[in-house]
Amino acid sequence: MTSDDVSPERSVPGPAAGTWCCEFELSGDARPVGVTDPAGQAQARVLVRLHGETLGYLTVPFGAEGLDTALLSRRAQETYGDRIAGHLTAEGLPVEGSRPPAAGPGCPNHVESAALVSVVVCTRNRSGILVDCLDRLRALTHPHLEVIVVDNAPTDDSTRRVVQAVADVDARFRYVLEPRPGLSCARNRGLEEARGEYLAYTDDDVAVDADWVQGLLRGFQRRADTGCVTGLVCTASITGPAEEYFDARTASWSTRVEPQVFDLRGTGRTDALYPYSPGIFGTGASLAFDRALLLEIGGFDEALGAGTLTRGGEDLDVFIRVLRAGRALVYEPAAVVWHHHRADEAALLAQMYGYGTGLSAFMAKCLLDPATRWEVLRRVPLGLRRIAAIRSQTDARLTDAQSTDAQLTDARPTGTVQRPAGAMRREFTGFLTGPLLYLRARRAVPPRSPGTLEQDRVGVRG
Repeated sequence: MTSDDVSPERSVPGPAAGTWCCEFELSGDARPVGVTDPAGQAQARVLVRLHGETLGYLTVPFGAEGLDTALLSRRAQETYGDRIAGHLTAEGLPVEGSRPPAAGPGCPNHVESAALVSVVVCTRNRSGILVDCLDRLRALTHPHLEVIVVDNAPTDDSTRRVVQAVADVDARFRYVLEPRPGLSCARNRGLEEARGEYLAYTDDDVAVDADWVQGLLRGFQRRADTGCVTGLVCTASITGPAEEYFDARTASWSTRVEPQVFDLRGTGRTDALYPYSPGIFGTGASLAFDRALLLEIGGFDEALGAGTLTRGGEDLDVFIRVLRAGRALVYEPAAVVWHHHRADEAALLAQMYGYGTGLSAFMAKCLLDPATRWEVLRRVPLGLRRIAAIRSQTDARLTDAQSTDAQLTDARPTGTVQRPAGAMRREFTGFLTGPLLYLRARRAVPPRSPGTLEQDRVGVRG
């Protein structure tokens, strides 16, 4: 019953202070690239990929000349040799050589689809970071795309102006105003505006991979009954204690590199909490839906999510409703985005409080519903034990992973990461107050006035 109740599927090197986060495509002659530029870090954490497939992470020293690609290639072959050989063999490509050839037409990550995909970005008063987000979205390679930017209860017109500038040169982009505050309200407005067969959501503090949409579509192709796909949300930068802690705290959706399918017939089941262990499903920074299904189940609960009293829980809620609708949910690590974590302690503590309120608000909703009440009640004791274990699990990732990194790279850890004071206390406080906040939020959900959809739409393009 916690977003952190499952361990990564494989041991992943964790961060030390001053770690550059980047990715390395094994084929061809590409060099490691990151969302941020290196700035004197002692080491790098590298997401290794082959033709877009995520193989895993490596931690290597960051020398004066940058990263040694020969070392990276050698380490990747030593660590992921079987997977590399299997991938190349399936494509009919030669296995020999330190750098594999470029992808062939039979590459499993190559997705041919004529489906229109609607990408929705919800934002509020953050035009500064939105510029970078939109730049990355413009580089998406899927040929059939629309991008809807939902401006949620803004206090100025800065977001409108940023989107206008992009839409003037790229007709795929549209601006939409949603006057009712709350992330779920904004997401539901995006759902109403979207025209695509598939609907993908991301956040304004996320940098999407150019092939992100292809990765999501690959997830939908894994099973005919797939209703929702989530992706790998990598840490974009680690420059201080707050980012280090959040990186360790969210390992359940930022480190898994193997695809996984979930349904209510037992596929993907991990333990007795299933399916009320939503951390295994993914996160809202990278998710997509069969749009018709999302309309059928009523979209997002507008009493949950950022911008409401509950501050969260809306993703967990919609994941469970997808499964209860008889559809499969796919975790697809080929759909990669990079997330900028909270870089200061105050923002981190506020986020931890929101994790607590969102989780227990979601649980309160389940307890109020006769269809889910007893399913949740019988899992409460185990769920509480899992919550109590979060602190030790996170601390273990922060300390043991640094020791492992030193052994792997012959590099000395650059310092001991300290858990921000009060992080768990803030999260637990949120957990205690979430149910009351949910009841208040349900009464406070702002109604949508009839006929306002066309009135509030602003067609910057289209």
